Amino acid sequence: MPEYPEMDRYRVLLSDALAGQKIVSAEVSREKSLNVPADEFIRRVQGRAIWFVERRGKHLLLHLDSGERLLAHLMLGGWMYFGSEEEKPDRTVQVRLGFEHGNLYFIGLRLGYLHLLSAREAEARLAELGPEPLDPKLTEERFAQRLLAKKRSALKSALVDQRVLAGIGNCYADEIAWQAEVLPGARIGALEPAALTRLYASMQAVLTEAKTLGGYMEHPFRAGDVTTGGYNSQCKVYDRAGEPCLRCGSAIVQEEQASRKVFFCPSCQKDH
Repeated sequence: MPEYPEMDRYRVLLSDALAGQKIVSAEVSREKSLNVPADEFIRRVQGRAIWFVERRGKHLLLHLDSGERLLAHLMLGGWMYFGSEEEKPDRTVQVRLGFEHGNLYFIGLRLGYLHLLSAREAEARLAELGPEPLDPKLTEERFAQRLLAKKRSALKSALVDQRVLAGIGNCYADEIAWQAEVLPGARIGALEPAALTRLYASMQAVLTEAKTLGGYMEHPFRAGDVTTGGYNSQCKVYDRAGEPCLRCGSAIVQEEQASRKVFFCPSCQKDH
């Protein structure tokens, strides 16, 4: 599932490609990906220009000149591609937005969605999200307070709770925990102050590096895109079950926690 670094990468790429551009056509092949009937969606977006693109947590907001917003959440398996009909991947497209110089294809939206909302509706939809993990206002003290409010929870469960912090999911929760030398299953209330300090620094380091390298999703955004997915090869534990830990050499373990895959080193990650 795309997380903060991947969605911020999309924000930058979409801004470069589409800011100020008019939607000249639209096509919907899966109406369930929308929140309004397909014909109404097409009528309301066709002819509208995209003013700018914003990200909030794992969501993207495309601001239209009508004052409405296109709210995109890719969920599990969703991605986007911008280009010509000849360039697009050989995958099923749920929604296509046509522009003068190319098409924006929404692919894999079986669980994800593209909703057309008023400004007030969009604000209400995102109201319960926690702070952004790299927001300068999220100090180490505020970070610790938000985690400790979930002191009975396991670390990973708290990190992926979008009401605690917005944008962290399975991959980066495991990477942050590994970098901080804390087990993903450690109980928040049992963590020592030093562990909370390490987690805060780890969160900033991991997400900054992942954002710089283009995230872990390997689907290119357009022809010639060689940056998107650059962090995939840099993951220390995620999807590396059985491989040696890069810090101590022990085998990385994969387990399940609260119906989520979790990857960690049982040797150098601790529960306090």
